[in-house]
Parts: sequence; structure tokens; C-alpha cells
Amino acid sequence: MAMLEVKNLEVYYGVIQAIKGISFEVNEGEVIALIGANGAGKTTTLHTVSGLLTPKSGQVIFEGEDITKVPAHRIVSMGMAHVPEGRRVFAQLSVYENLKMGAYTRKDRQEIEESLRSVYKRFPRLEERKNQLAGTLSGGEQQMLAMGRALMSKPKLLLLDEPSMGLSPIFVNEIFDIIRSVSESGMTVLLVEQNAKKALSIADRAYVLETGNIVLDGPAKNLLEDDSIKKAYLGE
Repeated sequence: MAMLEVKNLEVYYGVIQAIKGISFEVNEGEVIALIGANGAGKTTTLHTVSGLLTPKSGQVIFEGEDITKVPAHRIVSMGMAHVPEGRRVFAQLSVYENLKMGAYTRKDRQEIEESLRSVYKRFPRLEERKNQLAGTLSGGEQQMLAMGRALMSKPKLLLLDEPSMGLSPIFVNEIFDIIRSVSESGMTVLLVEQNAKKALSIADRAYVLETGNIVLDGPAKNLLEDDSIKKAYLGE
């Protein structure tokens, strides 16, 4: 059984249809990439999966349970964490306070401390800057903080929206190394990314979105070799 199943999803903004009946699934332990041009519907898809948007029709099924109408905060406690586009850290709070906010659905203090230690181990820079205000971090560090904060909820499924956006090439490589290591530790990842080459290099499978439709899908390594993908998204 797939961990996440999206079935015939249709999403509208007013009269404009953003998602046109797409279906896809994410199996436990996979890294799945959604790639496509700006405005293809990638972010809308993630927002609908995590409960921030309600679809006009279709279903989102997480671990066998229909969560299509479940409010976003309840979806977090069911084991899904969403790292939004643009990072959205709490600028006026310290790095440490941001991380603690990520664990707001959890009660066990000892387990929260363990998660904090493992986030600091994965992101040593966050520990060095734990008392610094999040708003004063660089873009790459804020992206690490947003990811660390999501990991604090101990998710089974991590949704990442454009993690490399606006980052320097060095940070892009670092962020993708971290995504790979998170997935190797057993976490399932659904990744929306405009840097198609990077996304396909770490994904198991990928879906290509064009104006609200899935036009292609398959193993990521096959898509990397696909001429139409190379032309459209890899600049080759």
C-alpha cells in the first residue's frame, strides 16, 4: 500500500482550474520529485496534500486514511510535515525557538530533546547559531532551519517546496546532500523543485507537471535521459 495516494485531484482558484484531475502515489521510503515549469501546479499540489487547500474533487489518502477534508494542523500530528516555499521561518524568534515550534504537536520532553540533538547533528550550523534570531540567518541557513523545524515534528512524510530556490550553488548542493541523507535514514520525501536536474539526481521516481496535468512519470534516472525532459527542463 502506498503511504500517500492522490486520486483525481481537481483544485481551483476561483474560476481558474489549477490542478486538472491528477493522480500519483508515494511509497514508503521513496523520494518522489514533482517537476515542471513555474505555474505548472506543483506548489498547489503540495498545499492540497498538506491540507492548506481543499480540492474541488478527488482524494488525498495518507496511510490508508482519507485526509482530503482534514485540517492542516491535524495532518501534522498524523505524521506529515511541510517545508513551504520561501522558508517561512519565524524571523523574530531564535533558531532554538523555531526548532521547538516544530515539535508543538509532541508531548514527550525526552523525545523532543533527542530530536533536537539529531537536528543539531544533521545541521551543525544551527547549533552554532541556536541563540541567533532566525531573521538574521543567510538564505541557506534559513532553509536548513525550515527543514530542521519540520523534522522536529518527527514526520513519516516530508514535503519540500522548492528547497533550492534563491540559494547559492554551494548551498544548493548542501541542501540536496541533506535531503539524500534524510531519505537514507528512512524518511519518505515528496519534493517539488524547479532545479529538475538536481531533483532527478536524488529522486527514485518523478512526475512531470504541465499546466495542472501530469504529462510524464517514471524512474528518475530514465527521465534524466529523456530527450524531451532534457530540452524542456535541463537546458540541454
